[in-house]
Amino acid sequence: MIVYNETVIVDEAIHRQWLSWMQQEYIPQVMATGHFKRFTILNVLDSPNEGVTFCIQYFADSRENYNKFAAVHLQQLQALHFQKFENQFVMFNTLMKAVD
Repeated sequence: MIVYNETVIVDEAIHRQWLSWMQQEYIPQVMATGHFKRFTILNVLDSPNEGVTFCIQYFADSRENYNKFAAVHLQQLQALHFQKFENQFVMFNTLMKAVD
């Protein structure tokens, strides 16, 4: 199992609007690509950062599925994110593999 994680630190003033947009627009578009089986949204408790920190984790069956997503869809989807909430969040991504 491959986990693609987007950690996003959002300005506190817009975090509800951001979360709603993620749930209603961004995540459905990611899932519609067909490269992930499921996702989860986590709110980081006791984050040392200013703002509100979320982790969105997408689960793929294989590295190949993630690679196809990254090659075809990732740049366009992230551009939408940056356009919608320019200068109101910081994001970094990690790719992980579940240990059996």
